[in-house]
Amino acid sequence: MALQGGCLCGAIRYQVNGMPFEADHCHCNQCRKSVGAVVMSWMGFHTDKVQWLQGPVTEFASSDNIRRGFCKRCGCSLTYRHLDYPQYTSLSIASLDQPNLVPPTYHIHTDEQVSWLKIDDSCPRYKAGKTAAKKPD
Repeated sequence: MALQGGCLCGAIRYQVNGMPFEADHCHCNQCRKSVGAVVMSWMGFHTDKVQWLQGPVTEFASSDNIRRGFCKRCGCSLTYRHLDYPQYTSLSIASLDQPNLVPPTYHIHTDEQVSWLKIDDSCPRYKAGKTAAKKPD
């Protein structure tokens, strides 16, 4: 299955072949600030599966090892990359043409979740990143 998506103005388009190996809701402060929303939903792919069809992604170094990609024309947030793991690229689920095809399966950084946001799903919750967590909270 090929998934396609892009930015709000259409200057950037991408395609990925196959489904992501993971999909999550991130509640960290940096994701919130970078997208202007109280939660960000990401899907992870092996970098070689992501094909850029149109336009370059502009990246911002939000920390020493993190690069956040966006469209320089409309500001749409598209990617998240950790420099220590160049084989992986996360794409915004909201940027998909059909975002209903990729439901997130867990929450991360719930220790930073805004207090008034109540999410009633059965997805596991991790206080920090999933790899840093021992057990769902």
